[in-house]
Amino acid sequence: MEFWDIYDKDKKPTGRTMKRNDWCLKDGEYHLTVLGVVARPDGTFLITKRVMTKAWAPGCWEVSGGAAQAGEESYEAVLREVKEETGLDVRNAEGGYLFTYKRENPGEGDNYFVDVYRFVMDIDDKDLKLQTEETDGYMFATLEQIKGFAAEDKFLHYESIKKVFEF
Repeated sequence: MEFWDIYDKDKKPTGRTMKRNDWCLKDGEYHLTVLGVVARPDGTFLITKRVMTKAWAPGCWEVSGGAAQAGEESYEAVLREVKEETGLDVRNAEGGYLFTYKRENPGEGDNYFVDVYRFVMDIDDKDLKLQTEETDGYMFATLEQIKGFAAEDKFLHYESIKKVFEF
């Protein structure tokens, strides 16, 4: 059973936890998620396609990410998520934390902070070991390609994270 820490409106831990996907948060309470954008020096970005069996947004393109587990710092969480989903160890890559945004869903019990990271490293196809339960393909996309997917409503979180794609 996975647990997540509960944070207050100022992103401070409350000392309480919640079960994963147990949308019980009150207004003013949040959990923490992370996104790890992996870029190559040529300005392309690793994006993955969600498997069609996903309940939410099947077949959409995205960057690596997920929830921080209870007791896990944001940076540890993003390293773990990128490694689990792509096989890449970004620990020694250039870059790091860029910004945080907050999503509130009043009355739904699912409010969260998203810490956004960008890591730049020279990688190619042979370096990837995709998590097949989560992903159904990948590409090294240009900003224009990502914008195109976003315009078709096929790229997750684009409006919230678009500045991560600006060098």
